[in-house]
Amino acid sequence: MPVNDFKYYTHRDVFYEVRLTLKQKVALVLLGVVLLSFGLGYPVFLRKWRAPLGPSLGLPTSTSTVQSLVPTAAPPAQAGAPLTADVSIPPTATPSSTPAPLCGGPALMYILAIGADSGQSYQYGLADAIRVVRVDFVTPKVTALTFPRDLWVEIPDINTKYNITQGKLNQAYFYGGKGMGYYEGEGEGPGLLARTLQLNFGVRVDHYGAVNMNTFVKLVDAVGGIDIYLPEDVDGTSEDPMTIDLGYFTAGQHHFNGEEALRFARIRKKYSDFARQDHQTMVLCALRAKLKEPTVFARIPQIISSFQGSVQTDLSPEQLMQLACLLPRLKRENILFASFPAELLEAGRVYNPNYKKTTFAIQADHQALREYVEKFMAGTWPDQPDEPTCP
Repeated sequence: MPVNDFKYYTHRDVFYEVRLTLKQKVALVLLGVVLLSFGLGYPVFLRKWRAPLGPSLGLPTSTSTVQSLVPTAAPPAQAGAPLTADVSIPPTATPSSTPAPLCGGPALMYILAIGADSGQSYQYGLADAIRVVRVDFVTPKVTALTFPRDLWVEIPDINTKYNITQGKLNQAYFYGGKGMGYYEGEGEGPGLLARTLQLNFGVRVDHYGAVNMNTFVKLVDAVGGIDIYLPEDVDGTSEDPMTIDLGYFTAGQHHFNGEEALRFARIRKKYSDFARQDHQTMVLCALRAKLKEPTVFARIPQIISSFQGSVQTDLSPEQLMQLACLLPRLKRENILFASFPAELLEAGRVYNPNYKKTTFAIQADHQALREYVEKFMAGTWPDQPDEPTCP
């Protein structure tokens, strides 16, 4: 029998011969190499799969972790110590009435979502949009709480030589930027912003994601634009040479490209910051609706390309896949956007000792906002009937 042939026995001890073609032999060799390489490289792959893509926040997280059922080795007995029955016994898994989290995620995840007004670099720029997102992998449900960027707050952990302890909330991101040199703690701009939110309002986040303006424009263009219905005209025009003219949007149905969506999301001059928050919510809802369209799958390469090198996050590839997996499972009524009651926020002028002049800012009773944050973190606010959601 030729050397290149194989013989084997079946369960009935019947003798068979198998002759392999040259292509089959090459395929088998390649398959063996791939399997061997994967086996040797799997630990490296797993580390990269679970590693944060950007600087970690370095904060205690509020996300619950899964208890390992692997038994721990008992500590060695001391000489002369009596033997006891209290050795490390692995916990017994008990059935639970609570459904398991979907997509391999934790039960809950809190993400600080930042829309930065920077261009290409995250080393500079202010936080133009600030939201804390509560992701419930069990229900499933996503709730986003908006923090006005002009809130006047205490800013911690800035190098004492700069004597900066207060400012607007969006400036915490700016001072934390790697290129500024004010902050030497973990997480850069998102890290300092997260610490500021925690200090002032008791917010606890697990992760962050920061997207700049250019990335937002590229993302909207990558999905083929978004569709928004405006119940009334929105005026973003300006005759002031120091103010950007964002355009005029008439009532009715619109198909926005990336640049138009960005201009619409930034309009507030003739309205208020609350109006801008509503505009941003409309854009996010329209983007979500577009991402659920079957035609978008053909655009996945462009979508991925729009994010490459343009998003700062400490989420791992594994966690990003968990979030992507959850998106199509979300019901419309389980996507909620919340903002603090307007009567708790007082707009006016505040003296900024860093710039030695007054500046526009929003002042609030931080304890009152803390109470809303507590309910938000617990999932008891907002409730579905009274709070805005995606149409």
